Amino acid sequence: MTGTLYLVSTPIGNLEDITLRALRMLKEADLIACEDTRQTRHLLDHFGISKPLLSYHEHNEAARAAELVEKLEGGANIALVSDAGTPLISDPGYRATAAAIAAGIPVVPIPGASAILTALSASGLGTDEFRFCGFLPPRSAARRKMLEELADADSTLIFYEAPRRILEALADVEAVMPHRPVVVARELTKLHEEFLRGSAAEIRAQLAARPAVKGEITLLIGRPAKRAPETDVPPEEEVRALEKEGMPRMDAVKQVAKARGLPKRELYRRVISKSEPSRP
Repeated sequence: MTGTLYLVSTPIGNLEDITLRALRMLKEADLIACEDTRQTRHLLDHFGISKPLLSYHEHNEAARAAELVEKLEGGANIALVSDAGTPLISDPGYRATAAAIAAGIPVVPIPGASAILTALSASGLGTDEFRFCGFLPPRSAARRKMLEELADADSTLIFYEAPRRILEALADVEAVMPHRPVVVARELTKLHEEFLRGSAAEIRAQLAARPAVKGEITLLIGRPAKRAPETDVPPEEEVRALEKEGMPRMDAVKQVAKARGLPKRELYRRVISKSEPSRP
């Protein structure tokens, strides 16, 4: 009889946020697979749990996945945890989970804390539609390209970011999405939990004034603000006027859309439809 792979969520900061079910599964598991054995050992010691640990991280994931499946097929019940929060969310665990499913081994999620939902719920931004995008690229060129690809998204965008890069990331958000509201959630559930709300420029100025920026950070970008046009001229007419001045159509669309807070794709469709000759 095969064992079961349990994906056990752990606290993201405050140890009181662990669930009773998660504690029971950690106590009953034959083995706990974890990113950092020291981090998980601290959690287990706090709750008086003694179990064998197996390191499972991005550098040994491929080999460990096969090893875990072999143990599961031998009947072991294994709890897989990340250093904090819900496993597999920007953390290792996908390969082991996919391999277990392919082998017909039951995979059971044990829900709990998640920085994504914790930050979103208290952000004050729209919660009916959101998109988690993982970590922003570390280099500005790649980061801006990613933000530009998301600039038309009519939903709240959520990222993880390292404290050493947050000022640079906010500078790129300011350049690409200057009119969208931003929230920086820092040290969630911990003693120094903090929410900074405003524009990317405003939050960047606050953080830049500090001696250092520390702690785990979740960056949220709200929907584009709905702004009334400052002119009675339809936006597609403004695009055509810029084209007559020699500006390429796509550049004109980007400029007008940014100034009026409109999605580029929607404005481009309107320009195209107005440009097509009417049929008899």
